[in-house]
Amino acid sequence: MNYQVAGILFIVGLSVAIAVTAVDGRNVLKLPTEASRFFDHADDDSVGTRWAVLLAGSNGYWNYRHQADVCHAYQLLRKGGLKDENIIVFMYDDIAYNEENPRPGVIINNPAAEDVYEGVPKDYTRDEVNVHNFLAVLLGNKTALTGGSGKVVNSGPNDHIFIFYSDHGGPGVLGMPTNPYLYASDLINALKKKHAAGAYKSLVLYIEACESGSIFEGLLPTGLNIYATTASNAVESSWGTYCPGEYPSPPPEYETCLGDLYAVSWMEDSEMHNLRTENLRQQYHLVKRRTANGNTYGSHVMQFGDLQLSMESLFSFMGTNPANDNYTYVDDNSLWASSRAVNQRDADLLHFWDKFRKAPEGSARKVEAQKQFTEAMSHRMHLDNSIALVGKLLFGIQKGPEVLKRVRSAGQPLVDDWACLKSFVRTFETHCGSLSQYGMKHMRSIANICNAGIHTEQMVEASAQACPSIPANTWSSLHRGFSA
Repeated sequence: MNYQVAGILFIVGLSVAIAVTAVDGRNVLKLPTEASRFFDHADDDSVGTRWAVLLAGSNGYWNYRHQADVCHAYQLLRKGGLKDENIIVFMYDDIAYNEENPRPGVIINNPAAEDVYEGVPKDYTRDEVNVHNFLAVLLGNKTALTGGSGKVVNSGPNDHIFIFYSDHGGPGVLGMPTNPYLYASDLINALKKKHAAGAYKSLVLYIEACESGSIFEGLLPTGLNIYATTASNAVESSWGTYCPGEYPSPPPEYETCLGDLYAVSWMEDSEMHNLRTENLRQQYHLVKRRTANGNTYGSHVMQFGDLQLSMESLFSFMGTNPANDNYTYVDDNSLWASSRAVNQRDADLLHFWDKFRKAPEGSARKVEAQKQFTEAMSHRMHLDNSIALVGKLLFGIQKGPEVLKRVRSAGQPLVDDWACLKSFVRTFETHCGSLSQYGMKHMRSIANICNAGIHTEQMVEASAQACPSIPANTWSSLHRGFSA
């Protein structure tokens, strides 16, 4: 009886000690230090080594936000206690000292303008940011690397792996600043190999890209101890945020989006909580709510794989900032104010337009911005028209558009034969030029051509007829393409 009374008194005392405190206008649950320790079941000794792979898959100043996302993620993980030897960073590294950057040597990921570039490891930069190096790093295969720091995920059976990717994407594919791009089938096969090797306890992927749900839809099996969330479903774009002319906007001297909506959502959530007391599922729901953005300028965040893994604390993968020890998770709608966002695929056009608008009349800068905008639009029209014509040549004027736009039911992979998809993409690009970051949207059309049973000879003939020549502009260059 005395033990029961003591227990009740302890719980009452603890409940009195808990208070909701306003921090920066947001409600967070504050626990006294002793109470916080009482609820901490996962200390550093109970978690194996935490590994992280951070990859920005683009280059070019108009894609500023992707490298900014990755640099921000690095700072978050370092504050969480991860060591540099266990964080592997892929980024082209052409943003910080780009002539367009108004603050040389500084990268920011939100309007508060805190530098996230300082101290970021340059593990794999420029042409070292490629599919082969990424997969080699993931699999811990040093002998397969070409260049770079040589760091790989040399993980063991008790370790936790976190992968964050930020870039353009398309149905079944994730972009790279080099060719080829990363196909979903190759990523899934690498994950299966990692699991078969017994090289982790659990693995989490956060993917920021258009149509990123297609990377796992019908492809990622359960039973691998893998949990993945994506910025969008299999058929929609993801969104950039903190863009010029939108709200909230970047500092006025910036002419590009600073971040991506899904990416900044999970990072800004992680920065304000004790990650020992927030789990993956809770973060998923908060990020999903913010990224939907009132369903006007937003996308549908998805989750795949072993969903029971989502009950693991974020601490197991990201560590936690000691400064947040007194704060825990609160499911509070006021955390996520709606904001304007820009379709990922239009962020480059926004940059060129803002650059043109601000440049002095008659200046070389204004002429350059107009040329960049015009070339990008010309490239888009060329790709749209070429893909449409290929469809009509293969299936007829009436049926062609219907076949190209066909979407498989939920739970089915994009394509039955991934080798066919890769082959037909190479064929199209050989005759029509690079699909590039914009043309990734047409991957579903090419997949549908494969699914319809078209033979290689037919695809070659249709592509050659549709494109007598490749346009002479940088966007159509095969250096920007999928082809190996």
